[in-house]
Amino acid sequence: MSTYIKHETAWCPGCGNFMILDTLKSVLEDLDLPNDQVLLAAGIGQAAKTPQYLNANSFCGLHGRSLPAAQAAKMANDDLTVIIDTGDGDSYGEGGNHFLHAIRRNVDITHFVHDNRIYGLTKGQISPTTDACTEHSVNKVCNLNTPFNPLAIALSAGATFVARSFSGNKEHLAEMMKRAIRHKGYALLDILQPCVSFNKVNTFKYYKEHVDILDENHPTDDHMAALELALTNSDRIPIGVFYENNHPAFAETHSVLSAGPALVDRETDLEGITALMNAFV
Repeated sequence: MSTYIKHETAWCPGCGNFMILDTLKSVLEDLDLPNDQVLLAAGIGQAAKTPQYLNANSFCGLHGRSLPAAQAAKMANDDLTVIIDTGDGDSYGEGGNHFLHAIRRNVDITHFVHDNRIYGLTKGQISPTTDACTEHSVNKVCNLNTPFNPLAIALSAGATFVARSFSGNKEHLAEMMKRAIRHKGYALLDILQPCVSFNKVNTFKYYKEHVDILDENHPTDDHMAALELALTNSDRIPIGVFYENNHPAFAETHSVLSAGPALVDRETDLEGITALMNAFV
């Protein structure tokens, strides 16, 4: 897959999005996915600009609303590899409801969340994942809200793949991206990244000093062990695959979708559709 297009990006120098984009390019190349069989979906925000810099199909929706469109595309065309690139505000704030129900449906999509713990596009407001009692550029008082725990929420809602990585470790990030893409079902990869302009707390140096790659002995098939790990209150931040299971994806359990062929390959019953539309006139 040829993914490289030369564009001037709209990101600040040093932004973690650069490494995420570069790693995603490499991963798509390594997986040898045809350009026309990849769909990159996004909402609004700095992370959501990612599809604009890749040579593949793309969909950019409203803030937090990329997940429903991504699920619909996968339901209609199972041959597509569907990847969602969003930020923590986009996915966990405005799109929080869609986040929960995408997990429940378990459609075979891959959800990358660029988690910089801040609203970077709109100049540094507190996001759902901003640490408690943290002050930022436009917030001169302590953040009184309890930070959103995306991994614990995803595990509690029944996600079949939950992982975390760090933009500053390209090798680890690439491995996590590949595992998430290959997983059959909804896959969440929360990617920690610095926002060099507006988050002066969770910096590149901070993450380098605080992230720990999960031990190989961590049981990725143990749901309670994964949840306990996600809920651990510590200054150490584990990265890796927290949990994975092989629960059937949505299409496998849906009588119409599992019967084949894909919806895009089926003949359209225009008379039937017209009759249904006329029933609402």
